[in-house]
Amino acid sequence: MLLKELSGARGVSGDEGAVRDLIRDAVAEHTDECRVDALGNLICLKKARIQGAGWPRKVMLAAHMDEVGFIVTRINNDGTLHVEQVGGMDDRILLSKQVLVGADAVPGVIGYRPIHLISREERQRVADMSKAAVDIGATNKSAAERLVKPGDYVSFRTDYEVLDDEGLRTVKGKAFDDRAGCAVLVELLKDDYAFDLYAVFTAQEEVGLRGARVAAYAIDPDVAIALEGTICDDLPQEKESTPVTELGKGPAISFMDRSIIADRRLVQLMVDTAEANDIPYQFKRAVAGGTDAGAIHLAREGIPAVTVAVPTRYIHAPVSILSLTDYDHTVRLVRAALHQLEKGLER
Repeated sequence: MLLKELSGARGVSGDEGAVRDLIRDAVAEHTDECRVDALGNLICLKKARIQGAGWPRKVMLAAHMDEVGFIVTRINNDGTLHVEQVGGMDDRILLSKQVLVGADAVPGVIGYRPIHLISREERQRVADMSKAAVDIGATNKSAAERLVKPGDYVSFRTDYEVLDDEGLRTVKGKAFDDRAGCAVLVELLKDDYAFDLYAVFTAQEEVGLRGARVAAYAIDPDVAIALEGTICDDLPQEKESTPVTELGKGPAISFMDRSIIADRRLVQLMVDTAEANDIPYQFKRAVAGGTDAGAIHLAREGIPAVTVAVPTRYIHAPVSILSLTDYDHTVRLVRAALHQLEKGLER
């Protein structure tokens, strides 16, 4: 399955090459042309196969290739590696996690002092990651320098695994934010459309929506849809709490986050399409975070945009969980909405 391959590929922001190569191979027979821009975005064009009813003539779909991780900033005298975060993560979940370093995928562990050497007061605080280091088993600086160098990227080492073949068809893996969106976009390219479809697999989303910004400027689309893996906080269940999204309830349509107020016409298009085709859907019930749509909608004179996402537990962490049923419904919803869009959108 493509999602499994994409999840296993290493692609911290700025180092998306391995992910990009997988996607380029997957879309080759379904696109008319593909190119890589200066920031590393993979921009693929599928030309209109039939004449549409009107506007829009040019539609952009975006899903980001990059994942959160680290970069090596220095090699310590004891052979450990000092690293800085790339993208936003919670320090509380990082200690003792397995990682892979550099192009040769050198294995390592994020190390910290054992509990026996931590004072009672310090145990009550979040661990200071500036005192943590990546241990690759090297005995000194020279030994480490033979394996890695400053500037090398560090990614989590996480296996893709099926958790539940029935029910919600849950799987666990790395970087479902946003390899899920990338896999959805590849599936959407298998259909023909009545407008030029630009499928953009963006770079550096996790560090400021950078790839989407330059891609949208270059393409200047009429409308845009961002495809994401979004917050799912339905476990553990608590009284009085309302989760942002829930696994098994279908794709999440976002009407607002910290980067965009979605175009109401496109939000309604998604809702109407879901209801007309008996596709389960939900709204993202929080305005936290941001997506590529936030950068796209500000390009040039403004681009109508919306985000549709696969609910994903534990994003921005070493391991995430999603429902393949939700994933399939996301493909169905966006595909049907695109065909509905062929009939035109009121300007």
